[in-house]
Amino acid sequence: MRDRTHDEAMAELFQENPAYAVELLNSILEDGEHGELLIALRQMTKAFGGVQSVAEKANLNATQLYRTLSEEGNPALSSLAAILKAMGLRLAVERVLAA
Repeated sequence: MRDRTHDEAMAELFQENPAYAVELLNSILEDGEHGELLIALRQMTKAFGGVQSVAEKANLNATQLYRTLSEEGNPALSSLAAILKAMGLRLAVERVLAA
């Protein structure tokens, strides 16, 4: 029996439970962890058909998508919005109340 990688397991979870993917992304955005966001998006890319498929839907080339979601990646807002749209998601803004 072949063991799955963590990324493969997460991709499967995102496929089975898209609402969890939304919750996870919102949690990461709330915490402001840029690196964690890129990891989650890389894992989600696998769940949505892989880099080539997501790149095509986002009108990006696959190399650009790999670089954008790499550990050193710093996606432009337009790229991030396109990637999320290719996954059936979008960015949203909400008011934060001061503590």
